[in-house]
Amino acid sequence: MDSIRQGGLALLQRIESFFDAFFGAAGNPWRHLGALGFHFLWIALATGIYLFIVLDTGIEDVHTSIEYYTHEQWWLGGILRSLHRYSADGLVVVMLLHILREFLYGRFHGFHWYSWITGVPTVWLVYASGIGGYWLVWDQLGLFSAVASAEWFDWLPIFSTPATRNFLPGVLTDRFFSLLVFLHIGIPLTLMLALWVHIQRISQADVFPSRALALGTFVMLLVLAFVKPTVSHGKADLSVVPTVLHIDWHYLFIHPLMYLTSPAGLWLIAGGATLLLLALPLLPHKKQGPIAVVNPPNCNGCRRCFVDCPYGAIAMLPHPDKPGHELARVLPELCASCGICAGACPSSTPFRSVEQLVTGIDMPQQPVGALRQDMERRIAALSGPVKIAVFGCECAARVGAVEDQGTAVMNLMCTGLLPPSFVEYALRSGADGVLVTGCREGSCAYRFGTQWTEQRLSGEREPHLRPGVPAERLRVAWADRHEMSDLKAALDVFRENLKNLGADEMRLRPYTPRRIAKHG
Repeated sequence: MDSIRQGGLALLQRIESFFDAFFGAAGNPWRHLGALGFHFLWIALATGIYLFIVLDTGIEDVHTSIEYYTHEQWWLGGILRSLHRYSADGLVVVMLLHILREFLYGRFHGFHWYSWITGVPTVWLVYASGIGGYWLVWDQLGLFSAVASAEWFDWLPIFSTPATRNFLPGVLTDRFFSLLVFLHIGIPLTLMLALWVHIQRISQADVFPSRALALGTFVMLLVLAFVKPTVSHGKADLSVVPTVLHIDWHYLFIHPLMYLTSPAGLWLIAGGATLLLLALPLLPHKKQGPIAVVNPPNCNGCRRCFVDCPYGAIAMLPHPDKPGHELARVLPELCASCGICAGACPSSTPFRSVEQLVTGIDMPQQPVGALRQDMERRIAALSGPVKIAVFGCECAARVGAVEDQGTAVMNLMCTGLLPPSFVEYALRSGADGVLVTGCREGSCAYRFGTQWTEQRLSGEREPHLRPGVPAERLRVAWADRHEMSDLKAALDVFRENLKNLGADEMRLRPYTPRRIAKHG
């Protein structure tokens, strides 16, 4: 299964890169499917509130009322009804794509298990909300859906009398419509609660798309509302069997599927798909690395790791040895083992004059002190006219392929682990230039590794790169796994630019470390 997933991920990343060229990472819908889902949900809720206020209630009145607002008041009620329908359809599309994308990126096990498991019930709630909405129209399609749903639930031994008997002529009353209204309000409210639970273990959750993406999708829905407005079928008539129905396949595909198989078959399909989604986190997968470790003597309670952690795995507690200060604490069940916290720590600077560099928070499998030693050794071994230090990410393009006698490669768990001061340190240690690479924005395995690194290097986020570092000596080139050729091309161009600078122009004064053999 892993090979299939990796093949699907390679295809998906190519699609995402293609859309990046037109919309940029911030406006690329493929990179913000979760935010688009929330966007469509807000539109559906807002338009639904208006329709609930103006529509007449009752089995005999609702269809007439909807027809009035659809045709007579098309400029408001009709447009809002179409927006309600198309935003609900859009929610289904981006929800299913979001599930597929998270699966391909491997975000369903380890520290991701909570978000994955809590996301499964939202699928049922979305479909229950949408299907119930068709019943409220109470046209021939709504009647068909209600009867088909009743037949499906009648297979379960939960009713003393078959639910389909409620649809015999003369049985239905306005109380049935009141039940439908209650369900169509209660289920979306439950959905909102489920979504709130779903994002609880994600800090700074992506629930609002960029202004351009939000406006673009809204205009798309508005165009659809004008070009193909939503209309009803004929009024529901329990004594008539409709011959032609225009199915909304986003939601109502389950009814033809049930009649193609059987009620038991549909329960088997729906239940099997649900159990499969719930079981995915239990399947064999790559073991997660050790979690971050806090070193109290070197933690000053600055809260940078707390702010930058993508999954809220850092808590701040009173420091036991420093009154009035705080101490970071790692929550093991939330830690993603990404190292972004180590890159945020001010004590992670390699310029500290200590023999063994120990930081306030660090990763046991790739300590910042070991990174400094590895970088010094690799840069010292470089030869040739231009010497370049490359910091890469093991989740992105494989930087090991560009290593040669003039290129030193440091492969990180995540680019976000890189303290910006390492760039200046590499230049002062003999490198002519530093290239930083990693996942493209929106592809980061740990959500914010790319974004935080870019902001730190540009001086927008602490810890930041000092302004005295020549911009000509630093190059940032984001590249996903399939973009190895782009990374090599960026490195070649960077090397030529460094040659044109000359051997000494804009070079930083060498740094000679004077280290004290103690922890600090």
